[in-house]
Amino acid sequence: MIAIGADHGGYELKEEIKKYLDGKGIEYKDYGTYSPESVDYAAIAYKVGTAITSGECERGILCCGTGIGISMAANKVKGIRAACCSDYFSAKFTRLHNDANILCMGGRVVGAGLALEMVEVFLNTGFEGGRHQRRVDQIMAIQDGTFEAE
Repeated sequence: MIAIGADHGGYELKEEIKKYLDGKGIEYKDYGTYSPESVDYAAIAYKVGTAITSGECERGILCCGTGIGISMAANKVKGIRAACCSDYFSAKFTRLHNDANILCMGGRVVGAGLALEMVEVFLNTGFEGGRHQRRVDQIMAIQDGTFEAE
């Protein structure tokens, strides 16, 4: 199951993504917002992040005006690797090389067509592992406070 959420700046894009997921038969849970009224993105990012770290959902998609603020908030949830992407290549390689578990996008930055292409590649690309696993482990060690720089 995919966790999805947005603030008011990403609301319209989130609704387009939901239509895409519905059309593909992909299950998701919408953590809000449910209207274009102004809301704070941190609460939405927290809900989506904890849905993933609890195991309720496998991956997430978050949208705000730029994708930046909501990705910063999501990355504060222990175990989350949220990537703000504005192009197809980044959306693909954040899965291949970083094992990102949340894709973040800006509703005022990315059009719906590109966003849906990024969602598709994000959801259908696996993690390569190998040398990239060591780097992901280092990222998580930084979060845990156990990282030792060489």
